[in-house]
Amino acid sequence: MQPTSLYERLGGIYSIATVVDDFIDRIMVDDRLNANPRVNEAHHRVLPPGFKYLVTEMVGEATGGPQRYTGRAMEDSHRDMLITGAEWAAFMDDLHRTLDKFEVPQQERYELLAIVEDLRDAIVTEPAS
Repeated sequence: MQPTSLYERLGGIYSIATVVDDFIDRIMVDDRLNANPRVNEAHHRVLPPGFKYLVTEMVGEATGGPQRYTGRAMEDSHRDMLITGAEWAAFMDDLHRTLDKFEVPQQERYELLAIVEDLRDAIVTEPAS
């Protein structure tokens, strides 16, 4: 018997899309993130439905679903935002709040958070001092 993929254990694309919808709504208005003028500008330039679509694709693929992420590389889309470690922590706090809201089970939460943490180095670019 094959182990069930994280994608299946999360409930498939409809459940993933529901969680992504809440999460993106949460980060788009987070003052801790929008205090960075480059992030704030991106949050006003990128339309939420398209952003949600791409994140849903990404999570679907990363968790073992049939989706294929069609967006830009994380380095390319975040390089100029100069995202700090503190902003990453706020982003992860928002993710935890969303996972709490939907009562994502501990094992699935752990696996999903590990996937997201693997993106940290591609996203966080502390400004030079």
